[in-house]
Amino acid sequence: MKNYIGFDIGGTFVKGGIVDENGKLLVFDSIPTDTKNIVCDLAGFANKLLDKAGLSADKVEGIGMGIPGMIDSENGVVTFAGNLDWKNFAIAYELSAMTGFTVKITNDANAAALGEARFGAGKEYADSILVTLGTGVGGGIVIDGRLFSGRHSQGGEIGHMVIDKGGLKCTCGRRGCFEVYTSATALIRETKKAMTDNVDSEMWQDYTLDTVDGLTAFSHAKTDKTAARVIEAYEDNLACGLVNLANIFRPDVIMLGGGISNQGENLTKPLQKKFDKEIFAHGLGIPVPIVKASLGNKAGVLGAAAYAMDEI
Repeated sequence: MKNYIGFDIGGTFVKGGIVDENGKLLVFDSIPTDTKNIVCDLAGFANKLLDKAGLSADKVEGIGMGIPGMIDSENGVVTFAGNLDWKNFAIAYELSAMTGFTVKITNDANAAALGEARFGAGKEYADSILVTLGTGVGGGIVIDGRLFSGRHSQGGEIGHMVIDKGGLKCTCGRRGCFEVYTSATALIRETKKAMTDNVDSEMWQDYTLDTVDGLTAFSHAKTDKTAARVIEAYEDNLACGLVNLANIFRPDVIMLGGGISNQGENLTKPLQKKFDKEIFAHGLGIPVPIVKASLGNKAGVLGAAAYAMDEI
């Protein structure tokens, strides 16, 4: 049985695990992210995981990593990771030199998409798309079981397709990006605006503007018209972006991850109806189900390991 180490690098923590070729997560742990000493920390973390699993280094084929930012997978270089303050960082080479393992890297959202496709909600399908609804909107595309990320792994930026030309400004500099309308940040913004404009909204009974979160409007949508309008508009925008993706790629399934996806069928059922009405050819084409991703915070680790399996 071949085994692989997977690292999912975040701004606060690095999640890591050892995964066998069947997708079984043998061990799972995390360490704080120290961007200045990351290579030494990852080398030590790898040894910690090996000890925890009771494995020697020769039982591991290599390391895969999911890293936020623009990643040159072919050369193992982090071209740019703003939250980590990394530019042109040859992390794969440095970690390989320190550990002796072959190291492969990809974008963190791509890793999560591959994890869900190989071992999670997409494992029964050849073609899948993961869309993560968090502080921003990310995701990844898997075609014929393999990650598709464009030239030098710099494509697949799902959150930055425009769904409202000339609309609200995105952090990327463009206007009207999918992310600006469907991230948790966007939902919180629109919920606060709706509450401010409607002082009689039931949402004021349980929340202040300082405590509004991505669940606020969902939790009141069945009884409060203001909350219902917020969710309706949110789902309209989300359906618009998902239809764009489906019309281009026509995947077997679209998976939703991130905190908002925890609404489950409260989100996916009405969303599916909107999506089915707008997709090209409507009911004449092959259906594209929208489902909740299933691996949670382990998707990135499993996907990073799967990426190593594919590339080593």
